[in-house]
Amino acid sequence: MSYYFGVLPILSETASAFGIAPVEIGRAAILGQMTTGFPLSPLTASTFLLIGLAGVELGDHQRFIFKWAFGTTIIMTIVAFITGAISIL
Repeated sequence: MSYYFGVLPILSETASAFGIAPVEIGRAAILGQMTTGFPLSPLTASTFLLIGLAGVELGDHQRFIFKWAFGTTIIMTIVAFITGAISIL
């Protein structure tokens, strides 16, 4: 939540100075947050619950899941461009 209330408004204001709509920044920020951001973060309590229940070390979890999470983010970004949810211009 702190990302959306602390960092995202700053990114949004900066982007609007370059003519990018704030809603575009919000949509783009959501794409990676739930794939590469949330499940890999050592600052998320649910990540520790997950690896504790699975009996896996955090480093092993991060090394395994990164390629899948990054690939998912790339696919989501491509679909967002195709559908017009986010745009370059």
